[in-house]
This record gives sequence, C-alpha cells and structure tokens, in this order.
Amino acid sequence: MIRISNHHVSRLSLLLASIEAVLLLLVFFAGAGIRFMQWEGSVSELLLDQLPGAILFMVVVLTCMAALGMYQMDVKQDFESILLKLLPSLAMGFAIMTLIFYLFPDIYLGRGLLVIVMLLALLLILLIRMLILRWPGLDHLRFKALVLGAGAAAKELFDLSGESAVLQNINIVGFIPFTDDRRVPATMIVPKTGTLLSLADQYAVHEIIVVTKERRGGTFPIQELLECKIRGIKVTDIADFFERECGYLRMDSLYPSWLVFGGGFDQGIFRTAIKRMFDLVASLLLLVVTFPVMLLTMLLILIEDGRPVFYRQERVGKSGKTYMVAKFRSMFTDAEKEGKPQWAAADDPRVTRVGKLIRKLRIDELPQIINVLKGEMSFVGPRPERPHFVDLLTAQVPYYNIRHSIKPGITGWAQVRYPYGASVEDAIEKLQYDLYYVKNHSLFLDLIILIDTVGVVLLGKGSR
Repeated sequence: MIRISNHHVSRLSLLLASIEAVLLLLVFFAGAGIRFMQWEGSVSELLLDQLPGAILFMVVVLTCMAALGMYQMDVKQDFESILLKLLPSLAMGFAIMTLIFYLFPDIYLGRGLLVIVMLLALLLILLIRMLILRWPGLDHLRFKALVLGAGAAAKELFDLSGESAVLQNINIVGFIPFTDDRRVPATMIVPKTGTLLSLADQYAVHEIIVVTKERRGGTFPIQELLECKIRGIKVTDIADFFERECGYLRMDSLYPSWLVFGGGFDQGIFRTAIKRMFDLVASLLLLVVTFPVMLLTMLLILIEDGRPVFYRQERVGKSGKTYMVAKFRSMFTDAEKEGKPQWAAADDPRVTRVGKLIRKLRIDELPQIINVLKGEMSFVGPRPERPHFVDLLTAQVPYYNIRHSIKPGITGWAQVRYPYGASVEDAIEKLQYDLYYVKNHSLFLDLIILIDTVGVVLLGKGSR
C-alpha cells in the first residue's frame, strides 16, 4: 500500500490507473488523428492542440471507472466482473463527454469518433487488465509477512488472507507462536528456532505483524523486533495493519495509548478552512445540478401522500450538539405513532412508494445541503444519528463519541464501504469506518468518497 495524504492506496490500483491513464490518452489522440487527417500542421502541433481534450477525456473515464469500483481491488477481478463494470463506466463517460462537447464545442471530437474511441478503450482496457491480473510477476507487488502470534486474532488474519480479494497486498508466509494458544493450521506455524531477525531473513519477509495482545513482562521480544526494524524490516501493530489494509480501525484491536500516541486526528485551522470551502463548493454545485430532481420529488410526495414534503428530525452533530436535520419525507406521517424511535428495516412497511425510490437513489438526503450551508454538517463525514440511538450506542460501544469530534456528513467513508446499518452490531461495524475517517480525513479522502458515492447511488447499494 502507498500512503497518499493519510490514506493508503493499493499499489496494484495505482499501477492499473497509471497504465490506463496513458492508454486513454493514446486512444484519444488516435481518434483525433483520424478526425484531423487533413491537418496541415505538424504532428506535435496537433498533439498540443488536442491535449486539453485528451486530458479531460482521460479524467472523465478514469473517474467513471473509479465510481463503479474498478480500482477497488477487494472485489472479484475476473473477466465477467470487469466487463460488467467497464461497460457502464464507458457508457457514463460517453454521456458526460457528449454533454461537455455540447457545452464546449471547441473540443468537439464527433459522436461517431467518440464511439470508436470508447470501443477501442473497452477492448484495450480489457486486454490490459487480463494481462496484468494474470501476470506471474504480480506477486512481486505483494509484501511477504510473518505474524507474531497464533491465537484468535491470528486466526482471523489467516481467514482474511485466504480471501485473496481482501488482503491482496500481503502474502503471509507463517505464524510465530507467542503463547500456548494456537488457532491457525499447523502447516502455517513457524517454530521459533532462532531470533526474529534470522527467521525474517530465512523467509525473506518485508514485514512482521504483531497480533499478540500480551506485551508485558520479559517474554515479549521487544529487542528482537527493534533489531528487525533497524535492519529495514517493517514492524506493524495489528491495529495499524487493519487500518492500512482494510480501511477501518478494528474495535477489538484498539487501545487508548495507540489512539493517543499514534498519528492522525488532525483538526488544525488550515484543514478546517479547506474542508469548509470544499463543503460550500460541493453543496452549491450539487444544489444546482439536482434542483430539478428535488422539484420533481416534492411534486411526487405531494401527489402520493400529501403534506408535509419535508421532515425535520433531531440529530447529534459535532461535540454532541444537536440540530434539526432536513430530509424529504420517505415514510408515512404516522411512521412512529408510538413515539419510540425505531431502526430502519429492509422492506420497511412505513416507507411510501415514492420513499422507496428516493431512498434507493439517496434523493431523500438532498435537503441536507441546507444543513451543510448553515455549517451544521459537512458534505463528507460520519452519518448523523438521533440522540436516542447515540445514548444507546455510547453506553454499549467504546470510543463511539470520537465520531462526534467532527461534523457529520451527507455521505461518508462508512456509507460507501458498508451497507445501511439497522442494529447495534451494524453500528459497531460502521463505527470502525467512521473512526478511520475521523483519524485520516483529508481533501484527497473526501474526493475518493465523493467518487465512490456516485457508484453507490447508481448501483443502489446499501439503501433501505
């Protein structure tokens, strides 16, 4: 994994994106060359003239591919899966490029040639992906690792490593027992016949992952781990490992000193100002783009179930302060006639027909733009919860209140990485992603979340 502005990105994802970026530029130039066959100037002049359009084409297509999850390496990467994501990605890219050509005729390529360019991109990207993903040397991109510990946490790590799509950056070569608790297969046990440094050299590993929680007394090999680190072998705590490889903070791996003395949780003035500017720009753009959709939604709600069109509900924001969130009403007016808050459920009978549609497309969330403009919410952040559920979860879930150290958001890391939550167990799972965002939030991560949100909306993932 490569760290970019507090967020870890798969090296394979970066490799694919880099190769495909160059490929898309070449495809665009090839299309421009066909269109301007009678060009009287030099080739270099033609390339310079078409460079802005080529870059725009590349950015649009790569963004569409990213929105539909083509750079998330924790999913299947066979031919059928790639094709089923690449086709709608290019279709969406074609639609966006057609709109841009209409708005900016100077970079017009021609819809006929654009179709040819898209078909070339389809064939070449499929070919490149199949070649790279089946390339034997791809294993060289994966770090070899030894795990110190063989107990419950090690067993979970072993199970995850068996799902190659989950831990595709790491090749775990063995587990070194630290106590008598051994829960991994005997074939994966590496007897500690020498020092950790000698074992690391023997197995040619790049990293040692420490999963054991017992680190007191004179039995924990702190000196040996230090020797490994001095020799350039990475020593990683299990909490850091899950944060880096899985994009969340594992609740059962956290401890207060790790949170206090570790990095992240930056809440400086500069970051706050940048985030506020991002919130305002993104919210105003979304308001302009979706205004017709919002008007249509209001009309449909009125036709089906009458007033009110909006509903306001108390939510917990930054520092535990409450505010009134605005949403389009998606349930019948007597949805909570007993007066007790309820979790949303799959196929909830309280939801109207229009409500099912706007929930699936996340249109019901759009009025929260007003909360963002008022400064009560951010565009990206943890999902705001009702005070009743916050009190319930704070009492049962350690570190839950940490998510209130920043403003809640319309969309967020947990919303795009985990399905809609409807229980305490779901809230704990989503909290792990929220804590990752609170610890590592940056403009780069916000942009990634926005791109992923497009895919979530288009594919209707996680809605209820």
